[in-house]
This record gives sequence, structure tokens and C-alpha cells, in this order.
Amino acid sequence: MLARIVRRGSTFVVALCILTFGCAMAQSPAVNATDADYAAQQQQRQVQQPLNNQPLWSEVRSGQPQFTSIPGRETNVLIQPRGQTWRALRSPLITAGGFLLALAIGGLAVFYMIRGKMDYDRKPGERVIERFKPIDRYAHWLLAITWVTLAITGLILSIGKAVLLPLIGYTLFSLLAVFAKNVHNFIGPVLIVAVPLMFVRYVRDNGIGIEDLRWFINIIGYFKGHEYPSGKFNAGEKLVFWFVLVLFSTILVVSGLVLVFPNFDQPRSTMQTANIVHMVAAYLALALACVHIYLGTVGMTGAYRAMRDGYVDESWAAHHHARWYEDVVAGRARETFVQPPPEGAPDGAAVPPMRQRPA
Repeated sequence: MLARIVRRGSTFVVALCILTFGCAMAQSPAVNATDADYAAQQQQRQVQQPLNNQPLWSEVRSGQPQFTSIPGRETNVLIQPRGQTWRALRSPLITAGGFLLALAIGGLAVFYMIRGKMDYDRKPGERVIERFKPIDRYAHWLLAITWVTLAITGLILSIGKAVLLPLIGYTLFSLLAVFAKNVHNFIGPVLIVAVPLMFVRYVRDNGIGIEDLRWFINIIGYFKGHEYPSGKFNAGEKLVFWFVLVLFSTILVVSGLVLVFPNFDQPRSTMQTANIVHMVAAYLALALACVHIYLGTVGMTGAYRAMRDGYVDESWAAHHHARWYEDVVAGRARETFVQPPPEGAPDGAAVPPMRQRPA
């Protein structure tokens, strides 16, 4: 009887030990010696330094993929350390870009006050030359309107928080920022058409040669009214063409597509790089574009008329683009002299030459 009780008691004790050990194994996250040691360190840290779980957060911030049940690109990475680098780099670049743009605009304003509008000697009743065909002007204005719209909305999104927010307040700025973001995102893809069209229509007259180097060497004469002879486009205009249109606008299109379409499944690091590249290219292009816009509007007499109506008088051509004017006179250029049209002529027809200003 006693032996039977001892055997039953021994069996009960063994079963209890197995059950206890199994429960302990089921509750422990450690599956090997390394994990068990790591878990022990975590428990000890909670006793010595409550709420200071540094090893855990070091692992979270490592950027290494963990486990998640949510499908998608990088959903198993809780914190991406590279994002801290992107935020630290973005702010000074925005500041530098803002100063560069302010320097460009301020410099042009000072130049205008000192030099005034770049004029030329005109003759009444002289012939006019068709400098730009309608398709060339349409390509230019499609790109110009799109580009300026993107520039304004991009500036609102980048430096608006520092410049506009203190002036107009949170409510108005939030509405303006949302509007700018949507306009920027929906108008941006138009560049996919505008940039190649502009390139195809203008590339034949923007080849670079030794005469362009001589033009830059004599650039002081350009601002004093004694320009070095140039073709249809001078070296400064060619610089804008190859840098603003071909280089920077292409970079803006590619980087903009990366940012606007995250559904291409690109990682966050790619979008952060695209954001920095997009911003640097935009500010550099804006600084050069300011010079181009200035000379094409208030800075030079007759320049805006050339792109608005497509025509310039021969005095303007001889003064600003002497080699091109000589080619037109000799019949070597595609452009030709045209006669003034009658009153009310439709768009695209030759326009009368500009009247001579009164003395």
C-alpha cells in the first residue's frame, strides 16, 4: 500500500515538473542561448533603469528589416535612419536655394536701376523679319507657362513655411500649400511633352562653336550696347537652352516622377535622394531662368515682341544678332523679310514694325 502511494506520488511530481517546464518554455521568447541572454539583459535593464530600453530602440533604428504581417515595400522597417540625414540636409539646402534666388532677383533689380532697358536705334518704316514661326512660339509658351507655374508652386512648398506663414497665418497658408501641392503634382507631367517639343524645335540653332566662346569673352560689350556678333541665338541664350532646358528640366522631370508616383514601389531612400536632386536642380534652374525672363521682358526692348508675335525689325536683328541678320539678308537663313500686314491681321501674320519713340 505504501509502495503504491509512493509510486503515484512520484508520477505526480514528475508530471508537475514537466508541465511547469513546458509552460516556462512556452512563455519565454528565447529559443537559443543568445536570445535567452538578450532577454535576461532586457529584464535586468528594466530593473536597474526603468523605461530605458536602449538596446531595443537601437535595434529598431538600425534599419534592418524585421517581421510584419502587412505586405508592401519596407513595411517591415519601422524607422529608417537615413531619413534623419535627409531632414538634416534638406533644410540648409532650402535656405541656400532661397538666398541664391534672392541674389539673382536682387542683382537683376540693381542692374536695371543702373543700366536701364537695353535699347537700340530704330528706323521708321523698316522691314520686319519672321524670327519665330507659330509652332516655335507655341512650344516656347507651353514650356514657359508650365515652368513658371511649377516654379511658383514649388517655392510655396519649399520656402513658403519660412516666408509666407508668418505673414498670412496658419489657416490661409495651409489652404495655399494644399492648392500648390495639387497644382504642382498635376501640372508637372506636362513637362514630359513640353521639354522634348521645345528641344526638337530649337536644337538646330543652339549648336556651340568657337564664336560662342568669343561672345562670352566680350560679354561686357553686351551690357554696354556693343554686342559681339552672334547667330540666331547668342552664347548666353544657348547656355540657358542646354542647362535650363536640356539638363535641369530633364533632371526635374525624372526626379519629379519618382516623387509623384510612389506606387512604382521605390524605397524611401530613393525618394529622399530624388527630393534632394529635384530641389538642387530647381533652384539652379530658377536662378538662370530669372536672367532669361528679365532679358526677354523688361530688360531688352523688342525681345518680348519677338516671342509674342514672332517678328523683329531689321535694326533689332542687326544690333543683337549681327551674323544671323547677315544670313537673312544674304538668303542663307530659313527666316525671311516680310511685309507689314493690313489692320486686324490674324495671329501668325507679320505685324507692322514698332513705331519710333518720340524724342
